[in-house]
Amino acid sequence: MARVKATIEAIHYATTIDAGGHVIVADEPPSNGGKDVGPDPYEILLASLGACTAITLRMYADRKEWNIGTITVDLHFTRDAHRNERVARTLHVAGDLSEEQLARILDIAERTPVTLTLKRSMEITTTMAPRSDAEARHRDEQLDEAVAESFPASDPPSIS
Repeated sequence: MARVKATIEAIHYATTIDAGGHVIVADEPPSNGGKDVGPDPYEILLASLGACTAITLRMYADRKEWNIGTITVDLHFTRDAHRNERVARTLHVAGDLSEEQLARILDIAERTPVTLTLKRSMEITTTMAPRSDAEARHRDEQLDEAVAESFPASDPPSIS
């Protein structure tokens, strides 16, 4: 399905994101040590939700041949003192829709693919990419030396 690669170099904290050949730069604001050269990660998360919502609603309205006009999705992420997180999403549609159609638009917004993914949460697994053989051997040798220095044969580590 979707694949993205994020790369950070020495500049704090500008991160280049390659998403299907499209380049996005993420960063942190100066208050977090960044240079604010791009949206922060939560803004990108909200942008994904907003784009998915707008696209899904446009597709639905087009299929139904509804005159929905411009669709704007305002999103606000908050976290309270108890670390409860929420996203407030407000839809703005410029077209002339009935109350029934607006209710259906709200219903569809609650079931967009990204909305459902965020609501049900998901497993995230993290693995280390394989290193080159030479780099792996060098690091393994360094690790062996460090372990030998830390745990001499006369004083083996206890394992519980």
